[in-house]
Amino acid sequence: MKFHHLLWEALTNFGANKLRSVLTVLGIVIGVAAVIAMLSIGQGAQQGVTRQIQGMGANLIYVRPGALRTASQGGGGNALTSQDAEAIAALPDVLAVAPEVSGQARVTYLGQTLQTRVLGVTPDYLTMMNYAIADGEFITSLHLTARSTVVVLGSAVAESLFGSPIGAVGKTIRIRNQPFRVIGVLESKGGTGFFSQDEVVMIPLTTAQVRVTGLTRYRGANVVSTITVQAADAQTSSTVKEAITQLLRERHLTPEGEEDFTVTSQEDILSTVSQVTNILSIFLGSIAGVSLIVGGIGIMNIMLVSVVERTREIGLRKALGARRIDILLQFWLESILLSLLGGALGILAGWGIAQLVGRVQLGGAAITPVVTGQVILLATLFSTLVGVFFGVYPAARAASLLPAEALRYE
Repeated sequence: MKFHHLLWEALTNFGANKLRSVLTVLGIVIGVAAVIAMLSIGQGAQQGVTRQIQGMGANLIYVRPGALRTASQGGGGNALTSQDAEAIAALPDVLAVAPEVSGQARVTYLGQTLQTRVLGVTPDYLTMMNYAIADGEFITSLHLTARSTVVVLGSAVAESLFGSPIGAVGKTIRIRNQPFRVIGVLESKGGTGFFSQDEVVMIPLTTAQVRVTGLTRYRGANVVSTITVQAADAQTSSTVKEAITQLLRERHLTPEGEEDFTVTSQEDILSTVSQVTNILSIFLGSIAGVSLIVGGIGIMNIMLVSVVERTREIGLRKALGARRIDILLQFWLESILLSLLGGALGILAGWGIAQLVGRVQLGGAAITPVVTGQVILLATLFSTLVGVFFGVYPAARAASLLPAEALRYE
């Protein structure tokens, strides 16, 4: 029997059992839609986090405290100091160094209260972290020298305290009940739903050490919580990372494997984020794939029912000369068509769900799902394979019926 005859016969059978066909296809639609929605949301989250990390600055290396050394080892506290930052700045291929201290603090203005991050930074921090000033000015070296009580607000903080970033400059806010004059407001950088770079206030590093975090010294120098280093370019980033590690080992007198600091590059962070989000996407896609398998079981069930209902028809066709392969292809094609139809409708439904999720704000930032051709191809192939796999047994059962027994079936 020619293929177009088989196709027409399959469509005719679908039309004769419309409700049953619709319910059977619905299982595949739900499965394919779930797979596409989950995978696209996972890819969107990964790209959003990647953009956030890259938006923090280019070719950055972060030096942070590691495992604290015991008193017998000469430690017992945060071992990163301003002198470490000065030594790192002298290394080859280092463009800039920005030590900082950070902490959480309550910020208030005329009854408005906000718990947010407070960073003690240097003037280089602005350009290194790709921030820009929307209004006013940034912290200068004079502010550091004078330990000035001035503050630069993130756009979200200015919005919360004043209702608008416009007009905040010149006003006085209180950080831990200490007055600070607003000298600038940062342009918005957005967030990922887990962290927003706009929910921050910045004050001079020296002021933070004395007034906010409390002045702490180690080996005769002021302690810092993080040292951000900007390498000359991406190619020298790994070399600079190794040079920083070796330098701090010598300065802190720590052998390899017992460092009291950690050195991390943006490539390391992006690699970790990529691994985590890929695992999450696979996990979500696998869960969604279960519903697709359930839909395939539904197809097999309906096709087995169809074989029973059409037993006399099968016997008559065989008596009139239909070959075993003709019967096999007939039922197999019906199973595959049901799966393909469900896959096509599932792609549209999955795309719609993904777009709907993209309109939902999570923590002040939206995750934009990414529906790629690979995701669509994967869902299509999976749905087709479901139809092929779950249609084999019903088709083989129909093809194995003996004409005489089939004609006698009531």
